[in-house]
Amino acid sequence: MTMTFDQPKTRTENQTRTGATVEFRGLQRSFGNVRALAGLNLTVGRGELVALLGPSGCGKTTALRVVAGFEQPDAGEVLVDGQDITRVPAHRRDAGMVFQSYSLFPHLSALDNVAFGLRMRGVGRAERRARAGELLDLVGLPDQADRYPHQLSGGQQQRIALARALALRPRVLLLDEPLSALDARVRLSLRDEIRRLQQELGITTLFVTHDQEEALSLADRVAVMNAGRLEQCAPPAQLYARPATAFVAEFVGVMSRIPARADGATVHVLGRTLPIDGDPAHGDVDVLLRPESIEVVAAADGSAQVLGAAFLGAITRLSVRSAAGTTVKVDVPSPAATTLPVGSHVELALPDRPVLVAPRKEQARA
Repeated sequence: MTMTFDQPKTRTENQTRTGATVEFRGLQRSFGNVRALAGLNLTVGRGELVALLGPSGCGKTTALRVVAGFEQPDAGEVLVDGQDITRVPAHRRDAGMVFQSYSLFPHLSALDNVAFGLRMRGVGRAERRARAGELLDLVGLPDQADRYPHQLSGGQQQRIALARALALRPRVLLLDEPLSALDARVRLSLRDEIRRLQQELGITTLFVTHDQEEALSLADRVAVMNAGRLEQCAPPAQLYARPATAFVAEFVGVMSRIPARADGATVHVLGRTLPIDGDPAHGDVDVLLRPESIEVVAAADGSAQVLGAAFLGAITRLSVRSAAGTTVKVDVPSPAATTLPVGSHVELALPDRPVLVAPRKEQARA
C-alpha cells in the first residue's frame, strides 16, 4: 500500500529527490494496560536502512505505524527532515509502506496495482502506465504486467507491492515484516533485491523484522527494541561484537552464560582471570560468550563433557556441559568435531581478551 500526497511532482523533480531524516522523540503509545512504546528515541539518517528488531510485542510495528500515520502516539514527536509530522494525516506523508500480507487489489493487474497511487494523484493514464512499467522492470517483473495477483507467486506479489510503494518515489520507505510469509529461498533472494533497490534509489528505509539474520544482513544499523524501549542501535558487526546490554547479547546471535566471580575490573572464569568489557562488577556474575569465542580441547580427564552436536556446514556447534553444570555452545570446524564425539570429556578455555558480564541468572542444570 502506498500513501498519497497533496500535489503531483514532475518527473525531473522526483528524480532529484533523496531520502529524508526520520527522528523519534520520546514516543509513547499504550493500548489499554499494554505499553507498546515507552519513550522511544531514535534518529534514522538520510538514505539509511535501519532494521527495527525485537521479540513480538516489543513495539517495533507500532513505531512503524506511527511514522506512517496509522497510529497516533500518546506523547512524543516524529520529525521528518526536522519537520514535526506527528499530527499530519497519513495521506499527506511522503512515505510508502509495504505490508507482510502484500495487500494487492485482486481485480487489478500487476501494472494497474503499481499505478494505483499515481491514478489517485491524478497522473494521466499514459504517464502512470509508463512509470508503472519502469518499476516492474526495476523489480524484475516486466513480463508480469498483465497478470493478476492470484496468477503470481508470493515472491512476485511482494515485488509488486514493493513497486507500488516506490511508484510515488517516497523519501521514506516503511517495510513491515515483508518477507516473513515467503519460503526461505525466495526470502533470501528478495532480501538482496530490497537492499539493492534501497541503495540504488537512496530511500530512507525502516524495516521491521523479528528475524535477526535478516536484520544483520540487510541493515546499515540495527535498532534492538525491548518492551517499547530502544536497547541499542548500532551497525550489525558492532551490535554482535559489542552488545550494550545482556538483552541484546542474548537476543542477537547465540550466547552462553558461564557462572563467574567478578572483582572490580576483572572476572574469574574457567580458571582464568580476564578483564571485563564494560563497567566494573563485583560478586557472582555470568560471563556472556559467543560460540566462536570458546575453545574446546579433548581431554580424557576433562571437567566438561560433550552433550550434543549440530552440523552447520563448515562448522559444527557443540553443546558442552561445563564443570559448573551449565550448557555452553561451542563452534568448532566440522573436521575437528569428528574427534569430539558425544559423551567425550573435554576442557573449555577462553582467549586472553575482555569479556561481557551480566548479573547472575539462575539456569537449569544440564
